[in-house]
Amino acid sequence: MTVIYKPKGRALEYSPLACNLYIGCTHGCRYCYAPACIHKSAENWGEGVYARDGILESFDKDCAYLAKHKMNDEAHRVLFCFLSDPYQPLESSRRITRRALEIAKKWAVKVSVLTKGTYQRVKPDLQLMKDADVKLGVTLSFASDKLRKQWEPNAASVGSRLRLLREAHDMGIPTWVSMEPVIIPDEALRVVEIAHEFVNYWKVGKLNHNREVEAAVDWPKFRRDVKQLLKQYDCAYYIKEDLRNAK
Repeated sequence: MTVIYKPKGRALEYSPLACNLYIGCTHGCRYCYAPACIHKSAENWGEGVYARDGILESFDKDCAYLAKHKMNDEAHRVLFCFLSDPYQPLESSRRITRRALEIAKKWAVKVSVLTKGTYQRVKPDLQLMKDADVKLGVTLSFASDKLRKQWEPNAASVGSRLRLLREAHDMGIPTWVSMEPVIIPDEALRVVEIAHEFVNYWKVGKLNHNREVEAAVDWPKFRRDVKQLLKQYDCAYYIKEDLRNAK
């Protein structure tokens, strides 16, 4: 395969396969690891957003391969995306993600979406997601939009993301939350309290690569607290290895 790949390391905790439809991202998240992965500055990463050359043709070929080899099952679900957001502003005009979902549906390839995009940008694709057996994930670590703006200045508001999750859940689309990176434990716990009724699955991970902020958090306490809360609400969840091992 050429554009669908098997993630490595921590990324493999999220999905067995992945595909990056865009290069670059406009969200401007302070904790973003993507620029370092491909040796770009944060400024260049945010300003030089584009769809990958030939991405849809290559994705179609890779999906055909998965279908031919009977690898279009749950064990080979493909994540959109690790190194970019599939529903950033460029998607409104290019519709690369929508067309990729249509290709996945054609080949019965299972897809998960992870986004911080706005409700308005994602909503037109909800019915397609339902028809194509997509799992819709939203990154959500803050209940306060003021704090969200400090860390994710150009991403969708907290309210927009919650509205998207609720509507998708009401339509019967499996929903999940990537509560990573957790930066302020009380904020993360509040997210669970607010959203547990319309989220099917939670993935929880700590902040990394910011020693000063990390050192101010009692990670074992947060781990206990979040597990207790998720169990209280009878939520399905996964605690990522970095948080499981945090001391």
